[in-house]
Amino acid sequence: MAKHKKDDKTLVEKMLDKQNIAYTSYTFPTAAAGDVQQLQVDHLDIPEHQIYKTLVLIGNKTGPLVGVVPLDRHIDYKKLSKASGNKKVGMVPLKDLVKTTGYEHGANTPIGIHARHKYPIYLGVEAKDQSQIIVSAGKIGRSVGIAPKDLIKAVRAEYADITALEEQEE
Repeated sequence: MAKHKKDDKTLVEKMLDKQNIAYTSYTFPTAAAGDVQQLQVDHLDIPEHQIYKTLVLIGNKTGPLVGVVPLDRHIDYKKLSKASGNKKVGMVPLKDLVKTTGYEHGANTPIGIHARHKYPIYLGVEAKDQSQIIVSAGKIGRSVGIAPKDLIKAVRAEYADITALEEQEE
């Protein structure tokens, strides 16, 4: 994990600067997992409960929507359906991800997705207990630490009970 120089900012970091939102830049090591790159977090000093993944789903009523949950949790489809006003939600197929969000798997960020698409965004209620959470900065291996209340404001998200401890079929 390394901090970045000011001239090496991602578009997401520049967006946060423009909104005067405080953040910390992080770089995480990545590794290939099948066809995609993923963060390697098992050997870092940051707990997985503080690092959040951005999941893109499709609702039968809303169309695309975004769930942001800790790495050590999973989306509960029933809870997200209820929170979002859908009868059913499911993951966007990997082949459609870039077309839907503009980001490849591992780089999806609620900040960039909101700037491009204004999809509904739901942040797991666990974030309320954190002073800072870490989300993708729109580039694989790059992330930003941000106060949850600032993220909620920046992307017009809402807190929702959308997580489960056990993995569901995706």
